[in-house]
Amino acid sequence: MERQGADNRRYAKLLMAGAALLLAGCNSVFVLTGNPLQPSSKLAIAQTTLATGTAGSAYSSAVAATGGTSPYTYSASNLPNGLSINNTTGAVTGIPAASAVGTSTVTVEVRDSTQPTAESTTANLSTTIAAAVVAPSTLTITTTSLPGGTAGTAYSGAIAASGGTTPYTFSASNLPSGLSINHSTGAITGSPGQSAVGTTSVAVTVTDAGQPTPQTATASLNITIAAAVVAPSTLTITTTSLPDGTAGSTYGGGIAATGGTTPYTFNASNLPSGLSINASTGAITGTPAQSSVGTTAVVFTVTDSTQPTAQSATTDLNIVVDPATVGASCGNMSTGNGASLNGFVPFPSTDLWNTNIASAPVDSNSATIISALSGSNLHPDFGTLIDGYGIPYVVVDSSLTPGVDITMTTYPSESDIMPYPIPITAPIEGFPADCTGNGDNHLLVLDKAKCWLYETWETQRCNGVWTAANGATWDLTRSERRPYGWTSADAAGLPIFPGLVRFDEVVAGAINHAIRMTVAHTRNDVNGGYFVAPATHAAGNSSSTQNVIGMRLRLRASFDISGFSANNQVILKAMQQYGLIVADNGSDMYFQGATDARWDDNDLDALKTVNASQFDVIQMGTEYDGATAPTGPAPTISSFTASQSNVAVGTAVTLNWTVTGDSYDFIDVGGPVRGGSQTVTPTVTTTYTLNSTNQFGRSTQQVTVTVY
Repeated sequence: MERQGADNRRYAKLLMAGAALLLAGCNSVFVLTGNPLQPSSKLAIAQTTLATGTAGSAYSSAVAATGGTSPYTYSASNLPNGLSINNTTGAVTGIPAASAVGTSTVTVEVRDSTQPTAESTTANLSTTIAAAVVAPSTLTITTTSLPGGTAGTAYSGAIAASGGTTPYTFSASNLPSGLSINHSTGAITGSPGQSAVGTTSVAVTVTDAGQPTPQTATASLNITIAAAVVAPSTLTITTTSLPDGTAGSTYGGGIAATGGTTPYTFNASNLPSGLSINASTGAITGTPAQSSVGTTAVVFTVTDSTQPTAQSATTDLNIVVDPATVGASCGNMSTGNGASLNGFVPFPSTDLWNTNIASAPVDSNSATIISALSGSNLHPDFGTLIDGYGIPYVVVDSSLTPGVDITMTTYPSESDIMPYPIPITAPIEGFPADCTGNGDNHLLVLDKAKCWLYETWETQRCNGVWTAANGATWDLTRSERRPYGWTSADAAGLPIFPGLVRFDEVVAGAINHAIRMTVAHTRNDVNGGYFVAPATHAAGNSSSTQNVIGMRLRLRASFDISGFSANNQVILKAMQQYGLIVADNGSDMYFQGATDARWDDNDLDALKTVNASQFDVIQMGTEYDGATAPTGPAPTISSFTASQSNVAVGTAVTLNWTVTGDSYDFIDVGGPVRGGSQTVTPTVTTTYTLNSTNQFGRSTQQVTVTVY
């Protein structure tokens, strides 16, 4: 203080001397440059945050000041509990309390030593206190015993643990047969097998999620499984209806049962003439005779193997046999490329391909649709082999033509993958050279022996090996349905062959089915476009057109066909009675037929004079797209078994199955099947996959036969 007072007095004297010189008019100038007792810079707090800390651990940070006149005096408010500030040094120290966890804003004030008036400054500094890290407790398995169980009965037990760091991972070794442990929950579930009867010591391990080194705990616990004494359940016939048949065509149906004691014995009385039942499998097969046309009430009896007294179940079911037309049997077809079907019409008379729509009402949107097409005339998209037009086909006898594998390259998940009875000389649409393609390249094969149709698209034969974009099979004896949204060899999800104009039926004087046709554009949307029955798949390519895949056009009855040749009148008459079904995108008003050297191309050209304006669109049903198509359950495969699971080479094995809700079935290494059984003779160990399909999806089940 004494030095400071002396400095002040000296400063005052200087001021007085300067004033005297000025008053005296001295020529010299004395300049005062400032107060040496004032700070050279402004007082400031150097940082914006304080160090972070952890509750329960020593904390150290510091407030630093610059400028002003040292020494400084520090103070702070809102410090986390457990911390304090050193007023002289600005050090913030202490041990943060648990209540201090979180982020705090601390108000810090620094005051300097400037005279006569000290400067001060404040700042809001943030600091974060983390929760104390607590070491996990010891991992312990708390389960000391597990409940017992019974063979063949659902089991429920669980492993529990405590300590360590969750979540836990559970594992167990030597569990009784039929049981498994959930690795996430420790639940032990399943149905113990008969081999699990007795007491089993199970080694249980629990591992926690601790880092960097997880903890592990083990325990040995016993599970006791008691033998089951199971009384046979009530024998029940589960079949509630049987498919219709057609006189002269191969029939496939079957009776299924549950409960009781297998094996079962099946019996039927009053079966339609030509049909028989397999006593071991319940399969009903044969070819109904013409005399069995009508509805027959059949009494079915199933007897089980329960001892000492077998159970029996009985049910009455009807079998409807439709009349056959002349030459309606598949077996009457000739064989070869473009062979005559000799009057056989694929699919039942009730199938939409074969439905007479001569009196069906006109669609309310017909005028708009026809107006857009009226610039186009009919165009027969087929002719002689020389012209190369049309879609060829071949009829084979699968008992003489072995099945060959065909690789599906583009839509394997929507294909029927199995051996196809394709002769090496089978004609492909467009007649491409081997190992090449030149368009849709459809391949159509009819099997007269089993009455199935095989169709592929973008087919290629290369060095004797077959590939295709998609393959679909069709049961020619029933109205088969593929899943909604699945393509087939045709864009509409339909078979191609039943819509072709064939020379053999034209010369016979009648086409008894609708005809396949194309238009340039079909209606599209974000879900792949629209389709109507009978189509089940769309290929929309325009959002502005009113054409819909599956719609049916009908030639007006008022159109005079008398001026056309006899052959052309047959074709035009079919268009008046059965119509044309839009099955793909192509050219407007093009309709398809089979390639045949016997066509008169000049005569067919006369059909090109018929304008689209002479047609109506018949009333369409509900329009669907990929998002609105009907949904439902896929077929249910109740069982798929082999009569023997271990056999010598050359031993015949019967595959048996029970399926409900199916439209058609096939076995991947065998081919399409009907009924409920199939005999195979494996030469090597083989896994057979049964594929059951309906309009809502596909179900599969496997059985393996080991060959020794």
